[in-house]
Amino acid sequence: MAKKKKVTHSPRPAAGDAPATLKDLLSSDVLDKLKAQSDALKAEENDKKEAARKAAEDQRKAEQKRLENDFAHLLENSNQDWHKFK
Repeated sequence: MAKKKKVTHSPRPAAGDAPATLKDLLSSDVLDKLKAQSDALKAEENDKKEAARKAAEDQRKAEQKRLENDFAHLLENSNQDWHKFK
C-alpha cells in the first residue's frame, strides 16, 4: 500500500491582523441606540404575537360557547347509549 502524504496546515493569522469589524468601527452611543431599537422591535413583535394568541383563544371560546347552545351539535356529539341512564 502507498504511504499517505501528511497534510501541513498553514498557520492562522494572529487576532491583531484580523480586519476591523463594524462593531469596532461604530461608536458606543450608536451601538447603544441600535441595541435599544432592536429590543424595542423584539418587544413589539412579542406584543403582536401575544395579541394574536389572545384573539385566537377568544375566538375559540366564542365558538365553543356557540356550539354548546346548538341542539343539533349536542345531539350529534352525545353518547347514544341511553340504556345506562334508565
